[in-house]
Amino acid sequence: MSTPETRTARVIAIANQKGGVGKTTTAVTLASALTRMGERVLLLDLDPHACASVHLRYYPDELTSSANDIFAEDRPEPGKLWDSIRQHHPTQEFDVVPATIRLAELEVDLRNRKGKGAILQQSLGHVRGEYDFILLDCPPHVGILLVNALVACDLLVVPIQTDFLALHGLKLLFDTIKVLNKVLPAPICYRVLPTLHDKRARACARVLELLDLKMRDSMFRTVIGMDTHFRDASAQGRVIYELFPDSRGAQEYEDLAKEIMEL
Repeated sequence: MSTPETRTARVIAIANQKGGVGKTTTAVTLASALTRMGERVLLLDLDPHACASVHLRYYPDELTSSANDIFAEDRPEPGKLWDSIRQHHPTQEFDVVPATIRLAELEVDLRNRKGKGAILQQSLGHVRGEYDFILLDCPPHVGILLVNALVACDLLVVPIQTDFLALHGLKLLFDTIKVLNKVLPAPICYRVLPTLHDKRARACARVLELLDLKMRDSMFRTVIGMDTHFRDASAQGRVIYELFPDSRGAQEYEDLAKEIMEL
């Protein structure tokens, strides 16, 4: 673990251009798992659908500030900005910057902005010293928000459901990475995370084999299985560790957190 004097947060983007692959569940649960291991964590919701925010009981209609403020031309100076957008429930383990639907308007708002792909990277520089990990829950489509997240991140985690159709979303994301790698100073580091895995289904086992064959060292050892406890926790606006800390899903995300800390 980093000490306050040496702490510089690792920025982890969680993205896939296909929905329904466990992206938000991964962002929220990984944030909690890392916090339980003594790490200081910030979760930044960059998805206009605000699923991570709602999961954690931050409702867009009730917000006076959000992740959208990071990209506003008339944003306040960094200290005031981050003080206003960071949220923390009394029982919550980590800080959150919630999202609103206004993030969907950034394609137009930033159309003529110079350096628009590095806005998030520059802004995070003002708070990286306060955390060990900053997690970015990304939107499920290519656009300025995903580009900002990929430019800012130290590691890209790609959740992929062990289903043949999910492989298509993986290809789309890799196409985006290839384009960005042509202009970035260093290639984007990524790891694929198999999710929603049903051990009883032969097709799921086959997809897992294909992923292992294709990704090799670029795939996590941890595999996230099907677990209804995630749905039950989400329905109550809670993280799985608050209600079902001994469940299989909770243990698997602890394994993932340990694996990330070893990278």
